[in-house]
Amino acid sequence: MSGDPVRFGQAIGRALADAMAADERVILMGEDIAAAGGPFGVTRGLFDQFGAQRVLDFPISEAALVGTALGAALTGYKPVAEIMFMDFCTLAMDALVNQSAKTHFMFGGQNSAPLVVRTPHGGGLNAGAQHSQCLEAWFAHVPGLIVACPSNSQDAYGLLRAAIENPNPVVFVENKSLYAKKYTFGENPESIALGTARIARAGTDVTIATYGAAVHWAETAALDLANDGIDCEIIDLRTVQPWDEAAVLTSLKKTHRLVILHEAVEAFGIGAEIAARMADIGFDELDAPIRRIGAPYTPVPYSPALESEYAPSAAKLAAVVKEIVQ
Repeated sequence: MSGDPVRFGQAIGRALADAMAADERVILMGEDIAAAGGPFGVTRGLFDQFGAQRVLDFPISEAALVGTALGAALTGYKPVAEIMFMDFCTLAMDALVNQSAKTHFMFGGQNSAPLVVRTPHGGGLNAGAQHSQCLEAWFAHVPGLIVACPSNSQDAYGLLRAAIENPNPVVFVENKSLYAKKYTFGENPESIALGTARIARAGTDVTIATYGAAVHWAETAALDLANDGIDCEIIDLRTVQPWDEAAVLTSLKKTHRLVILHEAVEAFGIGAEIAARMADIGFDELDAPIRRIGAPYTPVPYSPALESEYAPSAAKLAAVVKEIVQ
């Protein structure tokens, strides 16, 4: 793939700019996203480029923000609303879960809600229990919502363009630890179909299904495991609702072992759904128990040392893989 590496956050900003240039119905809404460029600088420069009519600063009210975005979507716009931290989606649950997700169904398919809610999740910044949560499993559980979580700049661009083009509401989750990191970026990036995984690394001994920042932990673990003669295949889900069941099953048929890795709390998470489904349709392919790796069932700690111990990691993943292979 040609092109210079691009920061994850810049790729998202470019996707927004390109979408706005291509369709005047695309508008941005959020707290401090205009002149300030957003809390992580993702929307920097868009206010100057597109003006106050299309890049709208909002007061600190997530309920009002998403409610207004839904209203705009229902009247012909394609709003992209930014919630500063995923933890604050809790304040917009009615607009997201009871209104946005149900609109198409309750109007008998006669209306749609082309709404995107962008929001960062994850730890690594020692921001504590109210600014570090990974809540994507909540929204993946709600019929009517699409949930995407890219791991690199190319996918961030392509998935966000697809999300904006989609007629349904999309929760677009961005790991805040990735914003400043650079990844390969093609000269002519394109939309990526929602619901399609990619093989981040081909292998033969064990399948690691993951998404977001955890993809990079898996890649680090795979390099370590290769030194021990264990060949890992990494499936980057890219979207967790819908998730690419066929891609995971195809990989499982090759490796016969499955580990699911995510930063979110392990209990009742995305990994639990994938494990249950693969145990159902892929049972005959398994040579070892399916294993899940996620955060423990406790709030995210403030302390850097405690947060480091709390979070899943490449080392923890490698230890589990060695167990099931050996």
